Amino acid sequence: MGKHRRPGPPNQPSRATPRVDPADPLAPYEKRRRPPVDQYRRHRPVHGGANHLRPDEHRVLEEWDGFTYAPVGTAPDLATAQAWVNELAPGDEPAG
Repeated sequence: MGKHRRPGPPNQPSRATPRVDPADPLAPYEKRRRPPVDQYRRHRPVHGGANHLRPDEHRVLEEWDGFTYAPVGTAPDLATAQAWVNELAPGDEPAG
């Protein structure tokens, strides 16, 4: 078996996490406050289960508040919830 390594050229850094400025004294603090996978908004089915199952059920809308995902509302179905999640442009942070 071959070695386990990330795909891509060996001379490029990983794109899995954003770069952290080593000169910034608050860099470790800011790193802890980033949401997992830099996803500021997400939706979950009200009664649990996989996101793709039962697309006509209500969804709980959640936003990252700097420490955890907090519920901010509901959506009537999967399509509406996905549209709400995608309202933010990639790289934009919610105001607050």
